[in-house]
Amino acid sequence: MRWILLIVFLLIAIVPLMILAQGTFRSMNAYFVEEQGRELINQANVISGQLVSADYFSKDSDKKTVEATMLESSQSADYRVLVLDESCMVVYDTSYRDVGKTYLLPETLEALKGKDIVRAQDNGGIYAAASVMGEGNQVQGVVLISALADDVQSTLVAIEQQVLLIIFAIFITLIFTMFLISHLFTDPLKRIIEVIKKMSQGHLEQRVEIRDGMINTEITDLALACNNMADQLERVDTSRQEFVSNVSHELKTPLSSMKVLSESILLQEDAPKEMYLEFLQDINSEVNRMTDIINDLLTLVKLDQKEVPITFAETSVNQILTELHKRLLPLANAKNISLQLSLLKDVTAQIDSMKVSLALNNLVDNAIKYTPEGGAVQVTLDADHQNFFVTVTDNGIGIPEDEVGRIFDRFYRVDKTRDRQTGGTGLGLSITHSAVMIHNGSIKVNSKENEGTSILVRIPLRQA
Repeated sequence: MRWILLIVFLLIAIVPLMILAQGTFRSMNAYFVEEQGRELINQANVISGQLVSADYFSKDSDKKTVEATMLESSQSADYRVLVLDESCMVVYDTSYRDVGKTYLLPETLEALKGKDIVRAQDNGGIYAAASVMGEGNQVQGVVLISALADDVQSTLVAIEQQVLLIIFAIFITLIFTMFLISHLFTDPLKRIIEVIKKMSQGHLEQRVEIRDGMINTEITDLALACNNMADQLERVDTSRQEFVSNVSHELKTPLSSMKVLSESILLQEDAPKEMYLEFLQDINSEVNRMTDIINDLLTLVKLDQKEVPITFAETSVNQILTELHKRLLPLANAKNISLQLSLLKDVTAQIDSMKVSLALNNLVDNAIKYTPEGGAVQVTLDADHQNFFVTVTDNGIGIPEDEVGRIFDRFYRVDKTRDRQTGGTGLGLSITHSAVMIHNGSIKVNSKENEGTSILVRIPLRQA
């Protein structure tokens, strides 16, 4: 990736710069050639005026003087002057090479029509042709100046060398700068990749180092996200280990009880019938407890793996809560607990009624179990235009602040001294959490130890 960034950056930076330089050179060359051509045509017109004044094509008296002047100017300015008559025959040449020859050049032919012509040649030279006008505006001949653009080319070559040196310096600077920039971008990515590789090998304790003073960029966000993912994976792994340990413990306890009870019966040959009945009832109770644990475990596994069929249908939430209130009211009355139901709005939602009923039943049942005799449990239903809200509030034993985030963990109990008294498997709130998540909802817990707990469930009225 570093070399790709480097090459792309250099292409983006250098190629346009080279194109710009080439365009500039061409523009400068055209400008200098145009300026030199303008000087040559001006000089050709001056010579044309001198030829007209001397009546060069009609008299011989002043020819030598004019030719000496043309020779002197051509030598000083380093160009060649040719004088052609109206038939394009060379009558004078400062180089004395082509006198008597005919120059049927495009420039001379156009000059014979009374036009001043300046044109660059393929060989790098410049032709400037001006007509010589006689009496009555009759064209008597042509002054043709031929010059090489050597000065222009030497100037351009010098400028080009300087520009190329500057471009080379920029090129080196860009390579160095881009190498540093690419290093700044790719080095953190390499560290992140190394951490992810180690995590994939089981080293979940690995973290991406985020140095103090680092600029908050997308790469920093990626590193934070990677660390958060590692935290989540580590928690999941820890939770999995705890889950296996808890399952083993929860199943081992009733098995141990049954073993002790059965061995007690077997060791007593003349045990009375009443003892047999009592021990068998205890064994049956432990079997029921194991059955409840296994059933709850199967329900959780199915919810996690999305194996439980989900049937969303328009359902009256008011009716679900009313039936739940009737079902749990005897349990509350047995502990002299006031179980109140407040239906603030008439709510119909697109839900799986069985799963929502199970989730809310577990919440209210827990509130009753962990509220002392004479306490109160309040269930409230409300809604807005997007969600409905069920709040279950009690004034029971509450939850320590550092344990609020764990109440939905499997087999987790706040009051560990009352496991057998309150009954249950320790999986009810986990099932509730999974059922709410299936409905794209959320659960918020507010609690203070020895003051009570309030749990707010939010579920959308419509499911995507």
